[in-house]
Amino acid sequence: MKLQTLTASEEEVMRVIWKKGSIYFRDLVNSYPEPKPHQNTISTFLKILVEKNYLVTEKQGRIYLYSPAVSWEDYKKIVTKKFAESYFDNSGIDLIKLLMEENLIQAKDFNQFFEVKTTVVALQETEKDNPVRDLVNELTSEKKSKKKDKDKKKKKKK
Repeated sequence: MKLQTLTASEEEVMRVIWKKGSIYFRDLVNSYPEPKPHQNTISTFLKILVEKNYLVTEKQGRIYLYSPAVSWEDYKKIVTKKFAESYFDNSGIDLIKLLMEENLIQAKDFNQFFEVKTTVVALQETEKDNPVRDLVNELTSEKKSKKKDKDKKKKKKK
């Protein structure tokens, strides 16, 4: 089921319901600060939200209990995906670049998402003519003076 986007007013109603968990119509009306919207306006929003599958109703006597059918976390994911699709051509990288340019996130914030793992592999002594091992040995062995090397080469030639 694909969910439709919410208008600002519909989202405002949903935020109250997400915060409360489940709510009766009268409690929803009372949660608004003065000047409160008309009851018919709120009732219309509730009807639309049920039709858009954001709310489920449970009849309790003559009144209804309204509960969210979509969690706040799921709604954030839906909105973020549509936002990235509309403004960033589905590119998460471009979205991250903008967030970094606006100093909303820092490079260090990514440390919690990535872990650097290293593995050390021992070289086997049985390998013959291994250029990597030879290079490592050359780099890690004690340095000999150039003069001694030259003297040894001269003796070998004789």
